[in-house]
Amino acid sequence: MPHTPTGGALGGTATREPSLRGAAAAPEERPQSIGTVLAALRKDFPEVTLSRIRFLEAEGLVSPERGAGGQRRFRDADVRRLRHVLGLQRDHCLPLHAIRERLGEPGDGQDAAAHPAPAPGHPRDLRVRTGRARLLAATGADEAQCARWEEYGLLRPDAAGHYDVAQVALARTLAELGGHGLEPRHLRAVKAAADRSAALVQQVVAPLRANRDPRVREDAEATARDLAHLTARLHDAFLRAALEPAPHGQSRVR
Repeated sequence: MPHTPTGGALGGTATREPSLRGAAAAPEERPQSIGTVLAALRKDFPEVTLSRIRFLEAEGLVSPERGAGGQRRFRDADVRRLRHVLGLQRDHCLPLHAIRERLGEPGDGQDAAAHPAPAPGHPRDLRVRTGRARLLAATGADEAQCARWEEYGLLRPDAAGHYDVAQVALARTLAELGGHGLEPRHLRAVKAAADRSAALVQQVVAPLRANRDPRVREDAEATARDLAHLTARLHDAFLRAALEPAPHGQSRVR
């Protein structure tokens, strides 16, 4: 019976390659424009802007590709990284240098999901305090602006003249509002309203915090966070309603 060569150099038949017919090809990832990324991020981060994304790129937190015309081209990994950065800023008030330390440089192979936010009290919680020079660098403000914020009670350093990360985040917001022409004297009323809301929350949770049961005291902190979140939502709803244009021919009743 004649022997049929099965392959290999000696048999004169080329080695059979595995067939790809019928196999599902992996879908090619399409890069996204900055506008598309902004629209996706705003579902979870309504306050994000194009300038904020560009700022994070300038600070080295994300590094999208560039097209032939210079336009930014974001990959899925870039969008995931942006989400994580924005989440750490919003939920934990971490400064950018601490976020960069956690995530590493863009494209170094680290996955943001592998770096969950630190729990309160954890050594990596990074509730650091920073000096005035770093605060000014983080916000783009100058000495005169910072002095005015403090003069009107909008910003409060500690006894050593340092600021915690929440104060840095607050200063960044004050600087952005200042870019729209709002002076500290205008914003004092906003702070007064926030202080009144805080007093209302304190009134509700004070009895819980004084309870001897540690579980009740723990619930008090969760209740305080929930009330703060709901109060902020209520303020936002009232503000949006007040800014809506009145129906044609009618004036709003104050």
